[in-house]
Amino acid sequence: MTIQELQDLIRDRYFATDSARGTTGTFMHFSEEFGELATALYNNNRPNRPPTAAERANLEEEFADVLAWLATLANINMVNLTACLEKYTDPTRVEGVKD
Repeated sequence: MTIQELQDLIRDRYFATDSARGTTGTFMHFSEEFGELATALYNNNRPNRPPTAAERANLEEEFADVLAWLATLANINMVNLTACLEKYTDPTRVEGVKD
Protein backbone atom coordinates (compact mmCIF):
# COMPACT_ATOMS: atom_id res chain seq x y z
CA MET A 1 0.00 0.00 0.00
CA THR A 2 1.29 3.46 -0.84
CA ILE A 3 0.98 6.51 1.38
CA GLN A 4 -1.60 7.89 -1.06
CA GLU A 5 -3.63 4.68 -0.91
CA LEU A 6 -3.58 4.80 2.89
CA GLN A 7 -4.66 8.43 2.94
CA ASP A 8 -7.44 7.72 0.44
CA LEU A 9 -8.63 4.70 2.44
CA ILE A 10 -8.77 6.72 5.66
CA ARG A 11 -10.59 9.55 3.86
CA ASP A 12 -13.13 7.19 2.31
CA ARG A 13 -13.90 5.44 5.59
CA TYR A 14 -13.71 8.21 8.16
CA PHE A 15 -13.75 11.70 6.62
CA ALA A 16 -17.30 12.62 7.68
CA THR A 17 -16.68 11.72 11.32
CA ASP A 18 -13.13 13.07 11.36
CA SER A 19 -14.02 16.44 9.83
CA ALA A 20 -16.95 16.82 12.23
CA ARG A 21 -14.56 16.23 15.15
CA GLY A 22 -12.19 18.84 13.76
CA THR A 23 -8.47 19.33 13.99
CA THR A 24 -8.30 19.90 17.75
CA GLY A 25 -10.22 16.77 18.68
CA THR A 26 -8.42 14.71 16.08
CA PHE A 27 -5.04 15.94 17.26
CA MET A 28 -5.95 14.78 20.76
CA HIS A 29 -6.60 11.27 19.41
CA PHE A 30 -3.31 11.41 17.49
CA SER A 31 -1.49 12.48 20.66
CA GLU A 32 -3.02 9.60 22.58
CA GLU A 33 -1.84 7.13 19.95
CA PHE A 34 1.60 8.72 19.94
CA GLY A 35 1.76 8.12 23.70
CA GLU A 36 0.68 4.51 23.23
CA LEU A 37 3.45 4.11 20.65
CA ALA A 38 5.96 5.48 23.17
CA THR A 39 4.84 2.90 25.73
CA ALA A 40 5.01 0.10 23.16
CA LEU A 41 8.53 1.18 22.14
CA TYR A 42 9.58 1.11 25.78
CA ASN A 43 8.07 -2.35 26.28
CA ASN A 44 9.90 -3.66 23.23
CA ASN A 45 13.30 -2.22 24.16
CA ARG A 46 13.81 -3.03 27.81
CA PRO A 47 17.37 -4.02 28.68
CA ASN A 48 17.96 -7.72 29.39
CA ARG A 49 14.43 -8.77 28.40
CA PRO A 50 13.22 -9.49 24.90
CA PRO A 51 9.67 -8.42 24.07
CA THR A 52 6.87 -10.94 24.25
CA ALA A 53 4.90 -11.83 21.14
CA ALA A 54 2.00 -9.74 22.48
CA GLU A 55 4.26 -6.74 23.07
CA ARG A 56 5.66 -7.04 19.54
CA ALA A 57 2.15 -7.26 18.07
CA ASN A 58 1.11 -4.21 20.09
CA LEU A 59 4.11 -2.25 18.81
CA GLU A 60 3.10 -2.92 15.22
CA GLU A 61 -0.52 -1.97 16.00
CA GLU A 62 0.54 1.33 17.54
CA PHE A 63 2.69 2.23 14.52
CA ALA A 64 -0.35 1.58 12.32
CA ASP A 65 -2.58 3.69 14.58
CA VAL A 66 -0.17 6.64 14.50
CA LEU A 67 -0.01 6.49 10.70
CA ALA A 68 -3.81 6.31 10.43
CA TRP A 69 -4.34 9.31 12.71
CA LEU A 70 -1.64 11.27 10.86
CA ALA A 71 -3.49 10.55 7.61
CA THR A 72 -6.70 11.69 9.28
CA LEU A 73 -5.13 14.99 10.33
CA ALA A 74 -3.78 15.49 6.83
CA ASN A 75 -7.17 14.77 5.28
CA ILE A 76 -9.17 17.18 7.41
CA ASN A 77 -6.54 19.87 6.82
CA MET A 78 -6.45 19.26 3.05
CA VAL A 79 -2.81 18.16 3.04
CA ASN A 80 -1.58 15.55 0.58
CA LEU A 81 1.01 13.47 2.42
CA THR A 82 2.51 12.10 -0.80
CA ALA A 83 3.18 15.62 -2.03
CA CYS A 84 4.68 16.54 1.33
CA LEU A 85 7.06 13.60 1.13
CA GLU A 86 8.67 15.08 -1.95
CA LYS A 87 10.96 16.74 0.56
CA TYR A 88 12.48 13.29 1.07
CA THR A 89 12.03 11.74 -2.37
CA ASP A 90 13.51 14.56 -4.46
CA PRO A 91 17.29 14.08 -4.33
CA THR A 92 17.85 17.79 -5.00
CA ARG A 93 16.04 18.65 -1.74
CA VAL A 94 17.50 16.06 0.64
CA GLU A 95 20.62 17.39 2.27
CA GLY A 96 22.55 16.38 5.33
CA VAL A 97 21.75 13.99 8.13
CA LYS A 98 20.25 14.80 11.50
CA ASP A 99 22.22 13.61 14.50
